[in-house]
Amino acid sequence: MGYNLRVTGLKENFKQKLNSFVRSLGSAICEGKKIPFADNDVSYALELQHKRIKEKGLDMTFEVYDRDTGTDASVGSEWRDARYESFVCHEQYSVNRKIVKDGKVLFSDRRKNIIYTTITDVISGVHPDNESVSCPNCGNVSTLAQIQGGCPYCGTMYKMDDLFPKVTGYFFLEDVAPSRKEHTLGIWLFILAGIVTTFMLVVLVALIRGDLFEPETIIGLVVGVPIYGGFYGFFHYGIYRLIRLFVVGPRQSAGKFGTIGSRKSFEQRMKTISPEFSFEYFTSKAVSLIKTAVFAPNEQELLFYRGQPLDPMFKNIIDMNYGSALGLTEFKEDFGKVFVTANVFFDVLYAEGDKITFKREVFKAVFQRRTDIPVDMQFSMAKIQCSSCAGSFNAIQNRYCPYCGTSYNIESQDWVLLELSRKQP
Repeated sequence: MGYNLRVTGLKENFKQKLNSFVRSLGSAICEGKKIPFADNDVSYALELQHKRIKEKGLDMTFEVYDRDTGTDASVGSEWRDARYESFVCHEQYSVNRKIVKDGKVLFSDRRKNIIYTTITDVISGVHPDNESVSCPNCGNVSTLAQIQGGCPYCGTMYKMDDLFPKVTGYFFLEDVAPSRKEHTLGIWLFILAGIVTTFMLVVLVALIRGDLFEPETIIGLVVGVPIYGGFYGFFHYGIYRLIRLFVVGPRQSAGKFGTIGSRKSFEQRMKTISPEFSFEYFTSKAVSLIKTAVFAPNEQELLFYRGQPLDPMFKNIIDMNYGSALGLTEFKEDFGKVFVTANVFFDVLYAEGDKITFKREVFKAVFQRRTDIPVDMQFSMAKIQCSSCAGSFNAIQNRYCPYCGTSYNIESQDWVLLELSRKQP
């Protein structure tokens, strides 16, 4: 696998799809609408989250705003296997959330964020005709060759550009830096506030002294106030930026410094087993597994979950955002399998009765994977084909093929989750 860490502009043909995905997040979470250009695992986790919110009797607003409409998403890193290439993109957005129950607002917040998205595309010139892909219209699985000639199930016609690229992971990270527009607006607002404050102070002092209409006072109001007031406002804008940097930054990084070496250690070990491995691929997969287990009505019915019943507190989670940190705590190989134990950071909203609580959580997760199976960046748990009858079904919800009864072995394809627990503070 080739892997590069760099910052470039996003490909022109990706921009429209990525923007459509981001704009549709709110309607997918809050209204249960289908989200475009997302892979099945991302879509299914959003579907489960919507059902959880409704089960709690809540109405949620999740609004995403582009903080700098003049700037497109940038690509920070990329990697590829023989058939697909993936890109991690980042762009400045704001997220406004509000949760209402029976007409009463229980929670609201506004956060300035950077959204990180992982986009997977078919490598130019490579046509993996026999690869399985889900129809964006009906969800049934066909080969790429079949679906480009018309979906065998619903008849919808697609081109490769309709099917790829697609979003295979996303998360928001609170941003300590302003966008260019916010930076410019912030400076002028502070300067204006400084001028107004200084003007009012000079007038008040002049009124007390009784010399408001003296020439010296008038010259000071006309000339001195804009200069000194503007400098005063600009100086306090700098103080404000420093406070945000040293308050929001440490808050975001709390407990995460110990994860810094995980990428290098993780990739060095995994690449000896699977050359196509990447840390970004694993974190996207890990987050999808965890979110699906958390939002599922019964995690023990999930094909990929092999652990004990989850802490009941998990059933109170209505929103969870990956905190951009996964720390490796144990890595071992045994009997042809690899076992990975990691601390995964999340920003979580809990709903208990009429109380909504925001917490920064660390979850301990144990993952397992066979060492003889290469990475397939397009494998989806949500839609697979039965190895016996080739029927399409949801492997997350069904342990057995609903058509022929054959047991599906998820370990032959991908990672499984062996344990998920909350780390005590």
